[in-house]
Amino acid sequence: MTEPAFTPALGRFAPVRLYDAVAALTRERLWRALLVGHAAPRPDDVIVDVGCGTGSLALLLRHVQPEARIVGVDPDPDVLAIAERKAGDAGAPPEWRVGMGDELEEVIGPGAARLVVSSLVLHQCPMAMKRAMLASMHAVLRPGGRLAIADYGLQRTRTMRLAFRVVQLADGVEHTQPNADGVLPRLIAEAGFAEVREVEVVPTVTGSISVYVARRA
Repeated sequence: MTEPAFTPALGRFAPVRLYDAVAALTRERLWRALLVGHAAPRPDDVIVDVGCGTGSLALLLRHVQPEARIVGVDPDPDVLAIAERKAGDAGAPPEWRVGMGDELEEVIGPGAARLVVSSLVLHQCPMAMKRAMLASMHAVLRPGGRLAIADYGLQRTRTMRLAFRVVQLADGVEHTQPNADGVLPRLIAEAGFAEVREVEVVPTVTGSISVYVARRA
């Protein structure tokens, strides 16, 4: 059987149908709300949710700003099917598109978005893919556009480093350790973003999750 070109939503931990139940253990409602608050979506925005998974973040953005155009991109058709079922028929549901996070220009178009968001994706990726995805996020944003990311960041305490081992068991040490060492702000800046800031740190039972914001100059 051919290996997937992406890490499944729960890595080696559990089947994707359990993703929402597992995510709830990470204080998901809190850090997603903080991410959306810092993203500050506007009615005329085109918003791209990179690695949207089962659609929780895209649906929260739709609830907060129903007039925005929201596009969820994920390489896994199975999680997109879950996202579509969760969206139902109410309102104007997000658009769901199959695509890799380093191919946003092909999926969405260069300079098409005012806001790019992503949650709990980059920690799963090899360093080369982290860089490629951030470069793709930069390319799909128009000048002045904003980036908002929630992901495992620098694990500052022994307690958080121990808790983060659960994530490393699921997703592997090689790809996750750079996040735990605090690499994301540097990678975001190297991708061409300005005003890179870590604006929130949320301790969870699986390690601390940071919210980062930046702007495309």
